[in-house]
Amino acid sequence: MPPILFDGRRLRIEDICALARREASAELGRDGDFEARIEAGADFVARLLAEDGVIYGVTTGYGDSCTVAVPPALVPELPHHLYTYHGIGAGALLTPTQTRAVLGARLASLCQGLSGVSLDLLRQIECLLRHDILPLIPSEGSVGASGDLTPLSYLAAVLCGEREVSVDGQTLPAADALRAVGATPLRLRPKEGLAIMNGTAVMTGLACLAFERAEYLAHLATRITAMNVVASAGNAHHFDETLFAAKPHAGQQRVAQRLRGDLASDRPSRNEERLQDRYSLRCAPHVIGVVEDALPWLRLLIENELNSANDNPLIDPVGERVLHGGHFYGGHIAMAMDTLKTAVANLADLLDRQLALLVDARYNHGLPANLTGASGERAPINHGLKALQISVSAWTAEALKQTMPASVFSRSTECHNQDKVSMGTIAARDALRVLDLTEQVAAGLLIACRQGLGLRERLAPLTLSPALAAMQSDLAARLPLIVEDRALDRELGALIEAIRARDWSLYG
Repeated sequence: MPPILFDGRRLRIEDICALARREASAELGRDGDFEARIEAGADFVARLLAEDGVIYGVTTGYGDSCTVAVPPALVPELPHHLYTYHGIGAGALLTPTQTRAVLGARLASLCQGLSGVSLDLLRQIECLLRHDILPLIPSEGSVGASGDLTPLSYLAAVLCGEREVSVDGQTLPAADALRAVGATPLRLRPKEGLAIMNGTAVMTGLACLAFERAEYLAHLATRITAMNVVASAGNAHHFDETLFAAKPHAGQQRVAQRLRGDLASDRPSRNEERLQDRYSLRCAPHVIGVVEDALPWLRLLIENELNSANDNPLIDPVGERVLHGGHFYGGHIAMAMDTLKTAVANLADLLDRQLALLVDARYNHGLPANLTGASGERAPINHGLKALQISVSAWTAEALKQTMPASVFSRSTECHNQDKVSMGTIAARDALRVLDLTEQVAAGLLIACRQGLGLRERLAPLTLSPALAAMQSDLAARLPLIVEDRALDRELGALIEAIRARDWSLYG
């Protein structure tokens, strides 16, 4: 696997996603300047402790207990108490892909050199990624400030040989997994518990994965729209270049350009008598374009967070200062994920409306009701895609329901020390759920597109653009034309997995 270098240089969303999918490996910087920068922070913290310096969370209690002085003899135990009492997560465990993204995001932050941690700590995280030793991290329990404390406590504990991990799908005690690869459990230095836990790695890792999926879904929704225009004998000239030059949203214009290419719309329209299709076809660039135009801004928010030092306090070894602040606050990720999930849910709604038109004989311009392929005496007992349309409607409704912004539901916690929190991790989890549902909708639409084009071909020969012809051929190989009713759940599931694996190369 090609290496992703972690040495404080700027990383991209694609780096974290490749690492999460095991398409790349994590490699800690070995450059002398990088190692010196990391050790300088750890040495400065040690020197402050030797000089009786006061550092939040190092010589004091945590949160509202910051006024409680910790006796010097107990300082070494404090970080272990931090991850111990935060072992109160619940809910589904993060998936292996999500867990790797979290580890990558935390390692990226600590490699900025402002967290006062040792090289040994960074190497231990690198070891987990190299050997795919994955902490079992419950997904629920973070309010997104002071960072992802509870879920990241499971990472801290595993680094120290406590709690459980997954290795090759098997659950093992962390100490056994570390021993098997020749690693020794850490004894955390005084600042290192906070450095691991008091940050935004969970929400940021999940945001990287969500961004990549949303980007692909926008492309797929465009291809599906083109197929539905052909299947419903629509007007390809709704995407005219001169028309879209008049409304200069760059993402919207790109979607229209892709549709023109898919539809080869420089040819005369087959349906010049129908001037305007319904909005779900005619306005598809305006819906999908919102995602396209939001993605560059969302990338900036996510990647700035990814490449930040986001724990507290920060350690400045050059200026020899301890900087107490609030960089654990995940407001930018919260806003990014609240925005993304709303834009993606609109893709589900768009495709749901397209399907409703395509299965309805009043609006699909000559195709059979419910896109049934049965004819003759078998026709009365066959119902085609009737149930698929119901399921797609259900998934769409649930996706739309999930778009309530999480970021506005701040709760005052921890004796009002954490009195304004981001809810960024909840927003990221919501976004992933909306993506799950929208991918299900898209898979349902792929079934309908394949069926609709197959039935349209029965009526008259179709001349498809190379892109649409290749897509239809691929779908036909996966999904025989539905003539007699059959259960479609396995074929649907296979298409969902194909979407998540990005089986189709779309628009370069």
